[in-house]
Parts: sequence; C-alpha cells; structure tokens
Amino acid sequence: MSTPEAFLDYAQKTLGQGLVSTTIERNETTLVVARDRWQDSCFLLRDNPQLCFEQLIDLCGVDYLTYGERVHEGPRPRFAVVVHLLSLKHNRRVRLRTFLDEEQPTLASLTPVWNSADWYEREAFDLFGFVFEGHKDLRRLLTDYGFIGHPFRKDFPISGRVEVRYDPDKKRVVYEPVSIEPRVLVPRVIREEGYGGRDS
Repeated sequence: MSTPEAFLDYAQKTLGQGLVSTTIERNETTLVVARDRWQDSCFLLRDNPQLCFEQLIDLCGVDYLTYGERVHEGPRPRFAVVVHLLSLKHNRRVRLRTFLDEEQPTLASLTPVWNSADWYEREAFDLFGFVFEGHKDLRRLLTDYGFIGHPFRKDFPISGRVEVRYDPDKKRVVYEPVSIEPRVLVPRVIREEGYGGRDS
C-alpha cells in the first residue's frame, strides 16, 4: 500500500459498511465512519496488521452550524468528531470523522482503543457538550464546574453568559450576569471614496 489510493482501497474492504465516505485531498486521507460503528472501526484500524494505527494523535469537535450556507451545499449534520491517527509501523496518517445527532450528541468512547483519547474526549465534552459513552471520568476539563453551556458551539455568545469573581463580603466565589458591553464590529473610521488616493 505505497499510495493513498491503495491504502484507501484496503481500508474500504476492511471497514466495509462502517465506512460512509472517503476523500483524498493534498495527499491526506479522510474516512467518514458511521456513528454506530465508530468504536468497532477504530479497533480494526488499530489491530489490523496491514493498517496498525497505534497512536491517536488528536481528537476534536466541530460545529458546522452555518457551514455551506454561502455555497448552498444543503443540510448536513451540525456536529462531528474528528480523530487523527498515526501508524508508526507503516509511516501513515489518516483522519477519521463521524457525525453526531444535534439533539443528543453522543458517541462511543475511544478510551478502550487508545488511552490517549481520555483528556481529548473530556475537552470535547466540556467545550462542545459531546457525551462519550463508556468514558470512566467524563467531566469538565477547562471550564469551571458551575459553567453553563459549551463555549466552542457557534451559538454560544462571544462575551459568555456569566462572569465569576471573588466576593470579599461573602468570602466566596460568586456568579453574576455578564456586565461587559457588547462589542460593535463596525469600523470607527469610515473613509470616503478616493481618500488617500492620487485623485484626492
């Protein structure tokens, strides 16, 4: 399997119906895997000696809330989980993607396959609200325990919903509504046509 096309052909035969679609762009292979075959497909990618993806390098979430609106691609699932794998034995990388249900974004945990998925899944849970079934310690990683919402979702307000501060009178941390004025993203200087040009 010296070429991406040969690898892709073998991966299609190995993963079978668990594989939804494939692409090769700029010599990078992406496999879109069915959500209900996510963990099984990853076990195959790890354990098959012709594939042997021993390392999970990265796992992240994606919010496609407004993706494709300008190019009229039509509806697509809002959320996805993306994983990057490395085979040291074959010196090969592959990207896996699976799409999640918007109302209940749940997915089988990859911690039984690769231990390194542990904190990546906690991060995706914290920032996107994805629930990884079978994860033994799924709790917030980067935000506070009392944090409301998931800040990497595209509908999360830029300024947040609450702010945290220490109240010396109450001698504890308190949560209050955000007191920041919303940012206005309009240029402060509006130049007239021809300003600074040769004709002015």
